[in-house]
Amino acid sequence: MPKTVPDVKKRVSGVALLTASNLFVKAAGLLFKIPLSRTLGDAGMGYLNAAYSIYTAFYMISTAGLPVALAVLVAQNRAAGNLLGAKQIFRRSTALFVSVGLALSLVMLFFADTLASLIGSPASAPSIRTAAPTVCLISLSAAIRGYFQGSGNLAPTALSQFIEAAGKLVFGVGGALWAVRMGRSAPEAASLAAFGLTGGSFFGLLYLLIVRAIRSDRDLLCGVPVRNKNLGTRETLSRVVRLALPVTVGAAAASLSSLLDTVLIQRALTASGFGEQSAAALYGNYTSLAVPMFNLPPVLVYPVAYALTPAVAADLAEGNREAALGRITDALRFAFFIGLPCAAGLAVLADPILCLFFRPSSARLAAPLLTRLAPASFLVCVLAVTNAALQGCGMPQKPVVSIVTGSLVKAGAEIILLREFGIRGAPDSTLLCTLTAAAMNLCFLARAVRPADSPAVSPGFFPQRMGKDLLKLALIALCGGLCGVSAVLFHRGLLAALRLPERIAGPLSCAGAIVGAALVYFLAVLFTGAVGREELKKLKGRVK
Repeated sequence: MPKTVPDVKKRVSGVALLTASNLFVKAAGLLFKIPLSRTLGDAGMGYLNAAYSIYTAFYMISTAGLPVALAVLVAQNRAAGNLLGAKQIFRRSTALFVSVGLALSLVMLFFADTLASLIGSPASAPSIRTAAPTVCLISLSAAIRGYFQGSGNLAPTALSQFIEAAGKLVFGVGGALWAVRMGRSAPEAASLAAFGLTGGSFFGLLYLLIVRAIRSDRDLLCGVPVRNKNLGTRETLSRVVRLALPVTVGAAAASLSSLLDTVLIQRALTASGFGEQSAAALYGNYTSLAVPMFNLPPVLVYPVAYALTPAVAADLAEGNREAALGRITDALRFAFFIGLPCAAGLAVLADPILCLFFRPSSARLAAPLLTRLAPASFLVCVLAVTNAALQGCGMPQKPVVSIVTGSLVKAGAEIILLREFGIRGAPDSTLLCTLTAAAMNLCFLARAVRPADSPAVSPGFFPQRMGKDLLKLALIALCGGLCGVSAVLFHRGLLAALRLPERIAGPLSCAGAIVGAALVYFLAVLFTGAVGREELKKLKGRVK
């Protein structure tokens, strides 16, 4: 049965709000790291980021798969009119979420020294303890977000992320500044900066609890006849675990891959003759400057992927295969449209972009690493969409295979490349990982959406309609390359034309190059027909 107009409008406005929220979250993340980098120094940031890698691994294990499973099951029951079943899934899943999160928080709290030693950064133990409560808090937040996602209401998720980011900025930077002013050591200052995670998560959760209490279950109504059916507890939890486990395993593999970065980089640098503090400083420079910029372009794609999973699941539950396929192809085109020019810009303007935000001495050390890392940023955009599409198609195990395979490729490459090239091997191994995983996902997706009467996969990503789509994706790629070339030319031209001190001319020429390259890219995609007026409307509305 088709969605009602208000339901579609709610999803579209929610995606727009979530996009804005994600942009704010990343902006707040930069505002968080810029003063922290200046306050804590590269060594202090190394301790903080080492602890953050532990937190991220535990966070992913506790929350990655469960919200997706909850969203899919709520969306399916909502589309079938089973409001009672949707509410039962939410209540029972929440108990599971909180139990897992609490257990992992206790592990972080009581085994912080052991975890810090395992990653080769004993001084990061205080930061691990400070961040421990966050895992439990964010687990409950994830359950509520999964419920709202399955109900087609993305606004609470967006606003809670906004609050979390603001809290992280205020509490984290405030704690670090106070610690430095009081003359505390770098590990102690880093631990107080980590308090931003806990403070932000607490207030984000408080907002979600208030909204959930106010809205009750009204988001479940979608204009279909109510056909309530009681679901058994064992049946509910079994379905949640079956859907969540593959996603959790995949997320855990990705997080462990990131954690392996921490272990291998610091140990490789120490083996090369660097002391613990020097190794922490180099690691902190890479993870605090290059990695946050690498993570910026996917921010614009994540909201589309976030909305794609329950939308595709609901379409397929209603037997509307064509609508599901249309959503997937539009989302993939959007990933190309956004990811390619952003990656090209980061690659060619790495040094001036980093100098806009960080100390020039630190920025110039990180710039070559960002240049090597930039192509992987586009591949992460593709991964986000294809992961969501496969999950919506009821194939959550496929992204797991891709991510695990990519992580194994990364681990093997990193062991070799770090030994040969030092820290420059880290971004190269990340590129190989994302390239492997994205290629595998596209192959899996081609099989998932092929025509029912087709015994084999035709050439192209989506056999039903990829004739012209493949050409348009190639044109977008060509325009992305043109965007990168024009960015270099604009930057060099403006830098030569502006007869101003370097501290003024540098930022102006960088900003001018970004604006000029974006204009060239936009005109190029229109002129070549890579994106037409109808497609722009779809891109503007995201996955309608």
